[in-house]
Amino acid sequence: MRCYHQAFLLCMVFTLFSLLYVFNQLASTLEDGTDRNLNEQGVPDRRAHDAGHLLRKKPGVAGLRDRDRCKKLSVSYWNPYWRLPADVCGVNCLLESSIRKRSGSEVQEHGDGRSHLAVVACGPRLEETLAMLKSAVLLSIKPLHFYIFAEDDLHDHFRKALDSWPRTVQSKFNYTIYPITFPKENAKEWKKLFKPCASQRLFLPLILKEVDSLLYVDTDILFLQPVEDIWALLSQFNSSHLAAMAPEHEEPRIGWYNRFARHPYYGKTGINSGVMLMNMTRLREKSFKNDMTTVALKWEDILMPLLQKYKLNITWGDQDLLNIIFHHNPESLYVFPCQWNYRPDHCIYGSNCQQADQEGVFILHGNRGVYHDDKQPAFRAVYDAIRKYTFGENMETSLLQPLEASLQTTANTYCGRASHLFTKKLKRSIVSAQQDATRRR
Repeated sequence: MRCYHQAFLLCMVFTLFSLLYVFNQLASTLEDGTDRNLNEQGVPDRRAHDAGHLLRKKPGVAGLRDRDRCKKLSVSYWNPYWRLPADVCGVNCLLESSIRKRSGSEVQEHGDGRSHLAVVACGPRLEETLAMLKSAVLLSIKPLHFYIFAEDDLHDHFRKALDSWPRTVQSKFNYTIYPITFPKENAKEWKKLFKPCASQRLFLPLILKEVDSLLYVDTDILFLQPVEDIWALLSQFNSSHLAAMAPEHEEPRIGWYNRFARHPYYGKTGINSGVMLMNMTRLREKSFKNDMTTVALKWEDILMPLLQKYKLNITWGDQDLLNIIFHHNPESLYVFPCQWNYRPDHCIYGSNCQQADQEGVFILHGNRGVYHDDKQPAFRAVYDAIRKYTFGENMETSLLQPLEASLQTTANTYCGRASHLFTKKLKRSIVSAQQDATRRR
């Protein structure tokens, strides 16, 4: 009987080691398959729709093949074995990760390394949108893909303008132009919400179904540092985050939502949707808590009921709807600092964005038409400097120096007194961009 037990235990041990070996081979096969898929995927052509968003291979693959550097590390749902550091042994996480289907809601890196930027342009917004795209291309080191949603009569104007940019500039971006589209049964109601086409941004996750992550910006945005810097904030999302925005106000005493809103809003002062970073895969998968039903609703199911309930109580249209959604789902929002969405409200009553005071302004948001009137000359000076700059000229002498001279004439205004914050980060961004341009030559 004792021999029988020993033989049985020996068989069990042999079986266990055999299973481990099989699982290890299976993991290697999966990795090799991923490698082949990555090699087969090419960078999309200009104007081509983004064809896929693959997870870039991580150093953890080396850990599977180098047992001598093996370290123990527990593996979470959001940290599968292929994303672990190279000195983590694959066996430690093999049983947990290799047989589990990879979730599409993970924060993924795009296979082509591009930052994906969307904008919605209607009416007389062509020139303003082109200035925004120009600021993105001028300062970004990594390539970009633009998703431009515009009224039909603007399509040819966008193509003509973007295709006229120098080839060296065009090599830094792809673009796709889309018509303005809303659900057919409620199209008129969505079109007249707040400003023409403004609510289009709510439907981007449903239109761009193959896009994993996206940075949406209003047309009146100007980048003062590379787009890839805000894109990198995706890596700071935790397992529940699916979007990122900045607060509407830093100072509650001048806040709009906390003083006047007749609907729920996020946090103490609400959020501003002019700059919105999204993991759209997670957003499409999420079931949102709400105050209309006890059943959590998907994104495509929550928008219209929400509009029907609050349409008589909302002032800022789609932004108000986003505030209502994230009021009930605060764990889903990553809040980034005000320097990523710096508006006149941050300086018109005195400087109230501490992060910008310390590090400078990263993204300038000229809402309320301040690029086109004389109410905030400091904001208009930045817009005019970027709009008038000619591609190929030295950015330090042809963009930065004229801008600094213009800003000096605005010192009699509150925002003019804070205008040194507009160029603090811009100076560094220009130096980096010009160094990169020199390396490319």
